[in-house]
Amino acid sequence: MNRLPAHVAIIMDGNGRWAKERGCIRTFGHQVGAETVHKTVETAARLGIKYLTLYTFSTENWNRPEAEVSALMNLLMDQIEEETFMKNNIQFNIIGQMERLPQAVRKRLELCIERTSVNTGMCLTLALSYSSKWELTKAMQQIAEEVANQELNPEDITDETIAQHLATKDTPDPELLIRTGGELRLSNYLLWQCAYSELYFCDTYWPDFNEEEFYKAICDYQTRERRFGKTSEQL
Repeated sequence: MNRLPAHVAIIMDGNGRWAKERGCIRTFGHQVGAETVHKTVETAARLGIKYLTLYTFSTENWNRPEAEVSALMNLLMDQIEEETFMKNNIQFNIIGQMERLPQAVRKRLELCIERTSVNTGMCLTLALSYSSKWELTKAMQQIAEEVANQELNPEDITDETIAQHLATKDTPDPELLIRTGGELRLSNYLLWQCAYSELYFCDTYWPDFNEEEFYKAICDYQTRERRFGKTSEQL
């Protein structure tokens, strides 16, 4: 328990394939996957994880069939439960292009962010309409504007300068990144922030990712030696 990652990021993959293998439509997989989100959030909070960031909907996902996107937006509206957040002292947050979301969804999320801002427990962040390339491009534009306005000298730009212009500026980088569903890629997710994250890939589809699977990922993380370029002897 004294070697828990402070920040866990998850790519929740496999909802559609899980449903297809059962002869169901993809949206059924998303519905069951939403239940897994609730269970995982409560497990992480109970375990003592301080930050949990979930890849919920990427900018590329807007290219999916309109019916599926609409179903996902409706599911998001239905599954945001402020009572659960308040009961578990969870602070809720969003990173991504909020302006692209339907107005009703955006208002629902903004209200939840406001009401849970007083909570002091785990911070749950949904990466929604998010991509790392969008985030980094936006950060570079902001820095370039500051340089053009003579508010910042180019030679003063550091790693920390870039980090402070990212959507995650108030959140430490993830120590552990989990991806379910058997795929072995980062899919444009927290590319800057995961430079030194421990990566854990499992074949389990997201709807089947239960409490035991989460513990497996944590236990695997605890077997890793985080050297950050040093040797074992230097630690």
